Amino acid sequence: MNQTLDPAPSSALERPLVGVLALQGDVREHEHALREGGADVVKVRRPEELERLDGLVLPGGESTAIDKLARTFGVAEPLKERIAGGLPVYGSCAGLILLADRLADPATDLSGVPQQTFGGIDMLVRRNAFGRQVDSFEADLDIAPVDAVDPGSPRPVRAVFIRAPWVESVGDGVDVLATVPVTYRHAHDAAEHRADAGAPDADGAEAGGVARIVAVRSGNLLATSFHPEVTGERRIHRLFIQIIRGEA
Repeated sequence: MNQTLDPAPSSALERPLVGVLALQGDVREHEHALREGGADVVKVRRPEELERLDGLVLPGGESTAIDKLARTFGVAEPLKERIAGGLPVYGSCAGLILLADRLADPATDLSGVPQQTFGGIDMLVRRNAFGRQVDSFEADLDIAPVDAVDPGSPRPVRAVFIRAPWVESVGDGVDVLATVPVTYRHAHDAAEHRADAGAPDADGAEAGGVARIVAVRSGNLLATSFHPEVTGERRIHRLFIQIIRGEA
């Protein structure tokens, strides 16, 4: 087993080195956001590239594809070790799924083997919870830690949800940063989507506009159901860089 490496001390992180897992997904958008936020950025595809990182981003994309490719390229187990050792990681959309300890509806391969996650956050996540691609939507979210990043001009985060997951429950050590109300349309579309896929409903809890969790933090781990990298919103990435530096 490889030795787990602790993150570098914050005094050495004036411009931290942040990797973006570049196996599949919207890698380039995260690279731009991180550089604008004050980080040096590298693409990560091999296990040895994890060792020198101060932080890592798991991009949006297909969580099943990223899982399979991570195992194929030998990245999955070393990454799990680094997460367990305290490596700061931010996951958006598919990245949130991959940081979950538990999935309510894991995909299965042709042999019936369920998809795996890297884990790290004590939460239960449902994939594609808001429905299909055509059910994508935007919402304004008030996220207090993000306002603290730019206190001179507090404003909502414009969040884009594209085939997005939601968090159904969290453990005691997880801070909920944002929720969105699940409207009747989302409830209907998501339930219909799960019925088409042969998946069970989510405990019937969508009805009545229940608020669903879409952003969480657990120690050095940050995750959102939405894609700040596609809207020009940079405060999420700046918050993550502050976490890496030990400033947030």
